Amino acid sequence: MITSAQLRAARAMLGMDQRMLAELSNLSLPTIQRMETSGGVIRGNVESLMKLVAALDAAGIELIGEGAQSLGGGRGVRVKRRVTSPNSESQQGE
Repeated sequence: MITSAQLRAARAMLGMDQRMLAELSNLSLPTIQRMETSGGVIRGNVESLMKLVAALDAAGIELIGEGAQSLGGGRGVRVKRRVTSPNSESQQGE
């Protein structure tokens, strides 16, 4: 689902510390710390993993799984493209 390396990379891309991620995902700081120091795929309570992935998704991170199509291959993370409505650009200048 998500590796510890993906988690650290996602947090770095967002400029987010462990405490902030814990708050956004409604998990404890020690849980986030444990997840980040585990080797390989993060193992744990399914509910906690779902909260973590949902928080990263809401923050704009897309997780790239082992079998997902990607130019470079392998696992990774990327920032999702933000979709803006045509009206939002014109309103920003006002």
